[in-house]
Amino acid sequence: MTTALRAVPRAPGRLPLVGHAVPLLRNPLTFLQELRSTGDFVRVDVGTLPIYFVTSAELTHELLVSKARHFDKGRFFIRARILVGDALPTAPSHIHRPHRRLMQPMFHHTRIAEYARVMATRAKAMSDAWTSGQVVAVDQELAEFSVATLGETMFSTEISRPAAEAVRRDVPILLKNALVRTVTPRLFDRVPIPANRQFDAASSRLRRVIDDVIAASHAQGDTECNDLLHLLLAARDADTGEALTDKEVRDELVAIMFAGTETTASTLAWTFHELASRPDVEERLLAEIASVVGDRPVTFEDVPRLTYTDQVLKEISRLHSVPLLMRQATAPVELGGVHLPVGTEVAFSLYALHRDPRQYDDPARFDPDRWLPERREKLPREGFVPFGSGNRKCIGDGFAWAEIVITLATVLPRWRFEPLPGHEVREVASAVAHPDELPMRVVARQG
Repeated sequence: MTTALRAVPRAPGRLPLVGHAVPLLRNPLTFLQELRSTGDFVRVDVGTLPIYFVTSAELTHELLVSKARHFDKGRFFIRARILVGDALPTAPSHIHRPHRRLMQPMFHHTRIAEYARVMATRAKAMSDAWTSGQVVAVDQELAEFSVATLGETMFSTEISRPAAEAVRRDVPILLKNALVRTVTPRLFDRVPIPANRQFDAASSRLRRVIDDVIAASHAQGDTECNDLLHLLLAARDADTGEALTDKEVRDELVAIMFAGTETTASTLAWTFHELASRPDVEERLLAEIASVVGDRPVTFEDVPRLTYTDQVLKEISRLHSVPLLMRQATAPVELGGVHLPVGTEVAFSLYALHRDPRQYDDPARFDPDRWLPERREKLPREGFVPFGSGNRKCIGDGFAWAEIVITLATVLPRWRFEPLPGHEVREVASAVAHPDELPMRVVARQG
């Protein structure tokens, strides 16, 4: 039996005019997890805007896969268009489909194998720069590493060096302010607070630099490079033969920066943090890396052979996922027995989904063995979707996973990471749930 939207229960804690904005902004990770106690379908008011959260694996799968054709990107992504235009993460379906088809070959495993050499070289350079006993801001080091690695795979020629530098300078600023920018009303964009000024300046600077590099690439006629910039410029739709416009190329590159930096850095940072208190897990990782890789550089071919490494990273990805994503109904549709009219905003939290006790025993515990084949098959497939699901699944998931595995397998055999006494690591919501600060002492392993 179908029920009306007005029958959906509202989350507790709503205030006049601002709705649930206060707890959502003050402590979003706790707030999103607590929604399941109200029901599988819950209304949350952001100001005067009602947003309907699905909180179960079954309804999330229905939203993303079985009824995906009735939905498009919601408010979260619409607001993100101020930066990335109609790139893959934000594009409506009629743009998303041809662009994704055109870009898919760039993330084929043969291409990722080429990028893997850059990943391994960068990881070694980062590791070489440390000295035993040094206190390293691990979160910052990994953020800079991730941005620089992506910058080199996107912009490999001399004329594109300014764009690579702009990526390193501006993407961290944009990531820091992106979540607040997307969930607050557009009116607040014009308030001249430092966060807004920094965001506007960084986004304008980054777009301008990439536009200049694209123009320079056209002027030189250099089409033989295999970096992402030149692959995008050379790509043609298989059916129509059409190319992306220069603006579309720029927007896709900026979107890749967002999707390909914070997730990688955060996953690696949490991994080093967890390993510091789990020497048993660390020893198993080191034994596997020694057996599979030995003393040579890590390659793309090693990635699928590092099976326990895969278990550890899956568990990290489960515990520290994307806090908030949204969809908008483009046609009348029934979801979870509720009739949704056109324009209904529907949200979901992968962070909360992956910590749901209905799916996982002791969900807050770090347990890589829950991904052993005999235990994994007991988990519902729709209960673990770190890169999303359905036709909007992240196109760069293979790229990101290869970078994470290669970096971990390069750095861990050389360095042990020790937490600093008295420092408490807090989890902060952004594009993903990342550590606020992660200073650690690096200690060289005995050869």
